[in-house]
Amino acid sequence: MHRRFCLGLLSAAALVLGGSQANMLSRSNAAELEIGAKAPDFKAQGVDGKDISLADSKGTKATVIAFTCNRCPVSIAYEDRFIDFQKKFAGKDVKFIAINVNSSEDLQAMKQRVEEKGINYPYAYDKSGDSARAFGARVTPHVFVLDGEGKLAYQGAFDDKQDGPTTGHVENAVKALMQGKQPEVKSTRPFGCGIKPNKG
Repeated sequence: MHRRFCLGLLSAAALVLGGSQANMLSRSNAAELEIGAKAPDFKAQGVDGKDISLADSKGTKATVIAFTCNRCPVSIAYEDRFIDFQKKFAGKDVKFIAINVNSSEDLQAMKQRVEEKGINYPYAYDKSGDSARAFGARVTPHVFVLDGEGKLAYQGAFDDKQDGPTTGHVENAVKALMQGKQPEVKSTRPFGCGIKPNKG
């Protein structure tokens, strides 16, 4: 229901605003990253005040980049799954990083969310929105899995559906990379609320 609600609001807004919302989204995925391509570096400020970049993932077998936010009901629904994922793969050369680029949110609200929810993974704010544009992120959550060489191995949804998922796309991709293989499923359609970054 949340998925239909978000996408419905997005479509309605695009019509009412004469396509301005659609243009905003097109700017956020101006350079869609292809499977096998080297992931672009990024710089975002973590809720702890420290900068986070892709260089922090050097030496890992897999890195998961999740574009998410505080307010989207779909993102909120996935927070527990992100927390469980972090617990499951802690200490296994797998890094999970969540990035928020929405212009309507800020670092202080993110800090509060981390404390309220008990978020256990790095959560960073990219005020420029450049990271979303470079990766081609379109919605929250939109997830990208990188291999040990920093190349894109999977992109799309975290799992197959918001309610009662049966297939964990990201988990399957990470497990394959940990075994030195490439994921069988390399791309799926992400679903959630449209990303609203600052203009690039």
